[in-house]
Amino acid sequence: MRVFAAIALAFACLAGQPAATRSASACAYWTQGLESKNALDAAGIKRICVPAVQADAWRSSGLEVVAVTDADLAARETLQAPGIVARPGVASPTRAPWIATNGSRFMRAPGGKYLYDTPAGAAALAAAEAFTYGADALIKIDPADAAPLGSMQAFLGMLPVVDLPAVADLAVVDDGSPVTGEAMNLLVRRNLLFEIVKAPSAKHRVNVAIGGADFPAKDAADPSAFAQKIRQQLSDDQRSLRVFGSEVVIGRLTSDGSRARVQLLNYGGRDIEGLRVRVRGAWSSAGAHVSGVDATTVSDLAVADGFTELSVPRLTIYGVIDLMTGK
Repeated sequence: MRVFAAIALAFACLAGQPAATRSASACAYWTQGLESKNALDAAGIKRICVPAVQADAWRSSGLEVVAVTDADLAARETLQAPGIVARPGVASPTRAPWIATNGSRFMRAPGGKYLYDTPAGAAALAAAEAFTYGADALIKIDPADAAPLGSMQAFLGMLPVVDLPAVADLAVVDDGSPVTGEAMNLLVRRNLLFEIVKAPSAKHRVNVAIGGADFPAKDAADPSAFAQKIRQQLSDDQRSLRVFGSEVVIGRLTSDGSRARVQLLNYGGRDIEGLRVRVRGAWSSAGAHVSGVDATTVSDLAVADGFTELSVPRLTIYGVIDLMTGK
């Protein structure tokens, strides 16, 4: 049995659940009429959210249909389309691309309801992003994106079900301010893992409270420099997850100590070859699942000094690395 299959089965057994399918959390908001069903069938989309006035007509289609009222739609928080954003006229000391990500918004309000209004080419990444953070999201899509969205939803639905707590290396005291929100956004973009707290947490050596002695408000005026200051205070040797070889990949790590899952979101719009990932802990087994790739295994796995490093040969829009100890 391949390592991929063995690990998928082991994870399912350890979690006490079968390695079954699950639907993606994001739902395609579809405003076209019933005559467009053939396009949805061709794309493999089996669940749609439609305006409430169209719901009765669509229920005869055989698809899973969710009615969305105008009030429901208006109550959802509109998100930016994920990807790389050009920022004309904005000077930067580095050539690092500006990533449009909604990760910190999902973390800040995990029970919220969200709405993506995506341009062509962004729907699959939006679905993967919402899935990564477990967000309740609708995706308004360009009809041309039906096929890539359907493929992504099918991939997400086939992933082994692994429910693990998020890993955090530091805490951010959320005062509700836009300044703190922007700081959290930069931490996500820098792959600095944090949890949001109401007051400083004794669990963490670094607690970021903007306005305090260690992190005065004036320092937060430059969010990028502020994130770099936090990184230096934490130190790279204390980070549970690092991604090498790309500035456009955001990772999310969950673990219970005996199992771990690394989710990788590629915001760059192009496949990445040979991405290197480092995870705290000695992991003896690994399997990879990459959207659009029939079979993937990690390579060059090495354990040293309390960390495991490995390579993902090819990363498309979204990938998952499942890790286990030898216990």
